[in-house]
Amino acid sequence: MQDHDQYRLFLHLASTLSFTRTAADCHVSPATLSRAVQRLETFAGHRLLDRGPHGVALTEPGHRFRHYATEALELWDRYSDKDYARDQLDGQLRVFASVTACQSVLPDLLAPLRDAHPRVQISVRTGDAATALAHLDDGEADLAVAALPSRIPATLHARTITRTPVVFVRADPLRSHVLLADPDEPFVLPAQGLVRDIADRWFRRVGITPRIAVEADGHEALLTLVALGYGTGILPDLVLQHSSIRHRLHVTPAPSGPGELTIGACIRRTDLHRPLVAAAWAATGTVRFPQPDQLDNGPATS
Repeated sequence: MQDHDQYRLFLHLASTLSFTRTAADCHVSPATLSRAVQRLETFAGHRLLDRGPHGVALTEPGHRFRHYATEALELWDRYSDKDYARDQLDGQLRVFASVTACQSVLPDLLAPLRDAHPRVQISVRTGDAATALAHLDDGEADLAVAALPSRIPATLHARTITRTPVVFVRADPLRSHVLLADPDEPFVLPAQGLVRDIADRWFRRVGITPRIAVEADGHEALLTLVALGYGTGILPDLVLQHSSIRHRLHVTPAPSGPGELTIGACIRRTDLHRPLVAAAWAATGTVRFPQPDQLDNGPATS
């Protein structure tokens, strides 16, 4: 029997002061009712009822427990009233994310908010992941999902969602094991952003001066250029795995791998007082995504 059922039996008994009537009204046997009261007395650490020749009476602890059980049931009823909980928030949540984030993490990330508050309208704007935090900081979005830099601006809150390795890819499978140190190897690199920073650091670390064939705005554009044969590209593995042209591309092993990206959700600190943003932020904290070691394939900020 659940505690809430026992509370209801006790409250009925506290109002009738009759085991016989309460057992009949609540459709339980007198023995079941007695055991429920005994369990509650054990839980409370006090005798809750006096049973004498003149009937049943509440003890002083029994009066206090009656008040406690009443409040506990009211709180439970409010908590379990889905219509009450679901209708508390409305409005629009503006989300900025890359196309890959929309396809890989956003549906699961926002599902708890959608389930709890169906009246909330979620608008999603896609664009280059490198500009996500700027859009958020400028007030053009309420929530951004993007790769996190090693240092988060003080104006933002960030929460790690998952991590993804950064990989080199080529279109020609026969060249997938050709050394990247070849001075004539052309590269397709992001024009800006965290992956470009990772690539530049890797080139310096291994002593390569890259021959840049073309720079791309956005990882999806970079994949297209690699598939067209412009050169070896570098991008997050998460982007590759969710690309419709991944079957045309091949990961190229790199000495001392270039590194990882941490994918996270971000909001402005000053927006936490807004009920909708606070609810969205709380909802993102309930979702757990596989990490790279769980997928067999940066810095964590929360």
